[in-house]
Amino acid sequence: MNESRKRLGSLSRLILILYGCVVIYFVLFSDRLGRVDGYSTYRYNLVPFEEIRRFIIYRNYVSIEAFLLNLFGNLLVFFPIGFLVPIWRLEKTGCIRIIIYTFLFSLCIETLQLVTKVGVFDVDDLMMNTFGGLLGWISYCIIRFIYHKWKADHKKKEEKGKAEI
Repeated sequence: MNESRKRLGSLSRLILILYGCVVIYFVLFSDRLGRVDGYSTYRYNLVPFEEIRRFIIYRNYVSIEAFLLNLFGNLLVFFPIGFLVPIWRLEKTGCIRIIIYTFLFSLCIETLQLVTKVGVFDVDDLMMNTFGGLLGWISYCIIRFIYHKWKADHKKKEEKGKAEI
C-alpha cells in the first residue's frame, strides 16, 4: 500500500474523530438547537415515519429551518460517515458495513439524547441518519469510480505518449 493512501486514511480518521465530537456537541450542548434546558421526562418516538409525516403535514406551521433541519439535516449530518469510513479503512468497505456503522453511531446519539433528556429518541432519525450514511457511501463509490477511470485514462495517455517517442 502506498504512503499517500495511508496518509489519506489517517487524515480521514482525524476528520471522523473531529466530526464525531462536533456532532455530539451540537446534539447535546448547542444552544442553537435548543439544548439549554432538558426535558423533565424521557421523550421518544418508536413509530416509523411518524415525525417525518408530522413535519410534512405541518410544514406551513413550523419554520422552514425546522422543516429542512428535520427532514434533510439528518441525511446530511451522517453523510460523512458513509464517505469517510471507506477512506479511513484501508480494506474495502461495503454497503452493509457502512449501514451498520452509521446505524450504531446514530443509535448512540439517539440514546444519549434520551438518557440525558436533551432530545427525543426518534426512530425516524435512526432511519434518516442511516440513509444519510448510505448516501455518503454511494457518493464515495461514484467518486472512487471516476477517479480510477481518470487515472486509467491518464496512464493510457502517458503510455501512448511514450510509445510515440
